[in-house]
Amino acid sequence: MAIWNPWHGCHKISPGCANCYVYRRDESVGRDAGVVTKTADFDLPLKKNRRGGYKLSAEKGTVFTCMTSDFFLEDADGWRQDCWDMIRERADLSFHIITKRIDRFAQCVPPDWGDGWEHVTVCSTCENQDRADHRLPILLSLPIKHRQVISEPMLEEITLERYLETGKIEHVVCGGESGPAARPCRVDWILRVRSECVRYGIPFTFKQTGAVFVKDGKTYHIDRRYQMAQARKSGYSYYPD
Repeated sequence: MAIWNPWHGCHKISPGCANCYVYRRDESVGRDAGVVTKTADFDLPLKKNRRGGYKLSAEKGTVFTCMTSDFFLEDADGWRQDCWDMIRERADLSFHIITKRIDRFAQCVPPDWGDGWEHVTVCSTCENQDRADHRLPILLSLPIKHRQVISEPMLEEITLERYLETGKIEHVVCGGESGPAARPCRVDWILRVRSECVRYGIPFTFKQTGAVFVKDGKTYHIDRRYQMAQARKSGYSYYPD
């Protein structure tokens, strides 16, 4: 696994952005996360090591793309084609693109996208039911080979059944919100989506509890160091054979 951030900085567009970790981290070092800039790793997929091989070797497998911004951000329209060119060239890697801007996808793909590229997975986020019902119909309508849904931070109870029953979604990830201003995540929200995934045989990952987790009528305040570990220990993730 690897992370490739060709640019940094973003603009908040929905409730899930309110406590964005990028804004929080940048503010701690006196940086404005609303300013979008290319990074020194812009061409990371093509960078070579001293032996002449790719720094991102095929063994890295999955490359999570644009984790400190959004790949379909308007500010990056002038840079994105170069990134598509690099993604095309590195078909030996699996690129995962997580976006809150799935509505811009159709105008941002390269001319030779066709019905999608086999080594690119597009993950649409949906932090609440409103965003699920806005974004997921768009995700399902697009020419994409591999689709995933991410509800993180999960801010309320949601149902994904009408989207899962299409058979077009390959994986669902849910998790709570981190940080000092984190909003609560309830175990029953997690379990509802899990039960829908089990019904349709779709892999489900409970990624993290978040900082404020409500279970059995009790509210737990969980240190950042343990949020992912506690989610793993819960046994709520589901990976069908």
